Amino acid sequence: MDGRFLIAGERIATARRFQGCNPAAGVAIEGEFHVSGPDHVDRACAAADAAFDAFRETSPQARADFLEAVASHIEAIGEPLVERAMQETGLPRARLEGERARTTGQLRLFAQVLRAGRWAGVVIDSPLPARQPLPRSDLRQRRIAVGPVAVFGASNFPLAFSVAGGDTATALAAGCPVVVKAHPAHPGTSLLVAGAIDMAIAACGLPRGIFSIVQGPGNDLGAALVRHPAIKAVGFTGSRNGGLALVAIAQARPEPIPVYAEMSSVNPVILLPGALAERAEALGTAFVGSLTMGSGQFCTNPGLVFGVEGADLDRFVAAASAALAEAQPQVMLTQAIHVAFERGVETLSAGAALVGRGRAPDGCNRGQAALFTTDADAVIANPELVHEVFGAASLVVRARDLDQIARVLRTLEGQLTATLHLGEGDAEPARALLPILERKAGRILANGWPTGVEVAHAMVHGGPWPATSDPRSTSVGSAAIERFLRPVCYQDLPDALLPDAIRDGNPLGLPRLVDGELTR
Repeated sequence: MDGRFLIAGERIATARRFQGCNPAAGVAIEGEFHVSGPDHVDRACAAADAAFDAFRETSPQARADFLEAVASHIEAIGEPLVERAMQETGLPRARLEGERARTTGQLRLFAQVLRAGRWAGVVIDSPLPARQPLPRSDLRQRRIAVGPVAVFGASNFPLAFSVAGGDTATALAAGCPVVVKAHPAHPGTSLLVAGAIDMAIAACGLPRGIFSIVQGPGNDLGAALVRHPAIKAVGFTGSRNGGLALVAIAQARPEPIPVYAEMSSVNPVILLPGALAERAEALGTAFVGSLTMGSGQFCTNPGLVFGVEGADLDRFVAAASAALAEAQPQVMLTQAIHVAFERGVETLSAGAALVGRGRAPDGCNRGQAALFTTDADAVIANPELVHEVFGAASLVVRARDLDQIARVLRTLEGQLTATLHLGEGDAEPARALLPILERKAGRILANGWPTGVEVAHAMVHGGPWPATSDPRSTSVGSAAIERFLRPVCYQDLPDALLPDAIRDGNPLGLPRLVDGELTR
């Protein structure tokens, strides 16, 4: 495999090298990868800045064709992409094939978004020269790309939240060049996808500077990328510590920039009395299926469960413990993630009662699932109990009544999701909890489990701090493009100087709000 990274279409080699690691075996994978340095970050950002003005004014159709070409080139890699990702992550084939389909699906979704045109946000207020006491000017608004975007590959999604993942797809759709900082845990996977993007750029005749990838171990490279003055926004999925570090760097710049970081969530699940009375055992079994999926390495993992203490909640815990005892430990993404998971389990053990564990590991870096219980008073007294443990660990909180559940929910940090399980007679208590959950979460579910995020127009994958650094945004769904656009108003410009999006005659065929009426 060619271990050289890509800057504006050029393959770059350096003296420093590093290797990927197979977490299932704890051994290095054959092949070396070249380590980028600060000078390469500067070259990539300069190329992105030079390509920006031309790229942002390409037609929506041209960018849509490009995104579809990226999807096709990724699919054309075929089996080598899945095999390399399996080696570097320990994830099973079916999961990675599904993730590849999600990645290409996201790219094609944003091609559709571009052709639909609502993203452009065209608004026209016609001039009123005879208005009294003052006339109104001709006012026209559109949204334009913010500038080059830095994207950080995620450890737990080597495809869908990585080099050609959601952040990259939305930034490119908006007309923003992208510089990717690849995750060091899957360098080979990252370069295979980067090559597909570069081939699509060449095939579509677009400026080569709209995409570059830098990589290497350590944090200095990412810090240099966020500090670079050409970068105007950042997309990140990862740990709270990592996200907060990038936010601090971005805010300390002479020109602060937004960081759209998805960081930390325990995704509370509320088991209402009617639901527990009707199906406690079934809920316990289904909960473990969600908890242990992918070794619990999802940002939407159900890490916190609430119920009113009593025989029905006991039935749920017993069923969950029994199901957990049969759960086979799965490979975690990296040794560091496995070590952090074990530390998190130790923290929970110090403040809560262990009521279930998965089967003992039979290899390195396997996460042994864990289930704990405590009471609501303990959670209020010790907030560390409800901090995220990245992996298959969860805490069941026993409350005296629904009012106490509401009190604890009010103390929680912001979350990506919140789930209500409802049964007979639960509508009114659920209605009482909804205003609290709306304040706390970006997505509210009923009678389901939070793992699994549909890539759709209505999806919100975001939430109040610290689930994300900006609660107004989503990293999944068509609204994700809004992160990388900003509005510009044009007042009394002659038609010949106006961009096509807002010219008379509507040459791009975009939907428009004209004098308060939607037209096309």
